[in-house]
Amino acid sequence: MALETFLQHFLNALQWGSFLALIAVGYSMVYGVLLLINFAHGDIFMVGAYIGYFIGAFLLNQFEIQLPFDLPAWVILPVTILLTMALTALVGVTIERVAYRPLRNRGAHRLYLVITALMFGLLLQYGNLALLGARDRQFPELIPRQVYNLAGLSVTNIRLMVIVLSIITMIGLWLLVQHTKWGMAMRAISYDRLAAPLMGISVDGIIVTTFVVGSSLAALAGVMYGAAFPILSYNMGLLVGWQAFIAAVVGGIGSIRGAMVGGYILGFTQVFVVAFGPSTLRDLIAFTVLLLILAIKPTGLFGVARRTKV
Repeated sequence: MALETFLQHFLNALQWGSFLALIAVGYSMVYGVLLLINFAHGDIFMVGAYIGYFIGAFLLNQFEIQLPFDLPAWVILPVTILLTMALTALVGVTIERVAYRPLRNRGAHRLYLVITALMFGLLLQYGNLALLGARDRQFPELIPRQVYNLAGLSVTNIRLMVIVLSIITMIGLWLLVQHTKWGMAMRAISYDRLAAPLMGISVDGIIVTTFVVGSSLAALAGVMYGAAFPILSYNMGLLVGWQAFIAAVVGGIGSIRGAMVGGYILGFTQVFVVAFGPSTLRDLIAFTVLLLILAIKPTGLFGVARRTKV
């Protein structure tokens, strides 16, 4: 019984860690290219969840304006995910073009970019509040929820989907960064942004692509979060975004592999503290563990100290 309980909480931790890891990867990618903490990223996750809500509800014919035909059940989920990722990526690119690029081209200090990111995060959050109101929304059931009993464990098809799809996506992203020209260009900009254009690398193009990928991952996390925890609120990205940012820092900000590991470390710590300890001290104990990790390795688990030549 003790082993079954442990494995049940292990699956819960895998699911929660998958959400945090997907969002943390977006933080690390933008920092790796721009040396910018994109504090609006948590709210992009919220935007992705709401876009997924409206697309999913529309495809399920839950609005007054309906499709003239019914889509097969197995088509609705992938179509919702793909459209949500595309539209959320457009939001991320728009923020980069409207807010970050003008400041970057004028040589603004990174502090002003951070302040702008915070402002856009608040703009997305309270824009949602102004347009849709403070009422929480029920995420549509894109696929019928089924419960499987495997060797005494109770697991839903939604949980399995979240875990498997997240791991496959993050492994695919890591391979993309390590073994493609785009990944090589992104790593080159991260290493020396001034020398990269001399090698024929389009810095603005790589930055836009980075925002597309990071925002798409946040959108994927938003849709899966809505499927697993089907209550959406306008400020849902605030706490989740901060937790994912801390996970990225612990893993080594700028390292995609570190963001994945950091997300799972934080997810496992939080779930197991709630399962076997005082739940009210969940965040205190979890963040204390992460603080100890940073005390031992200040650059994070996979981070590398940057040296500036004078």
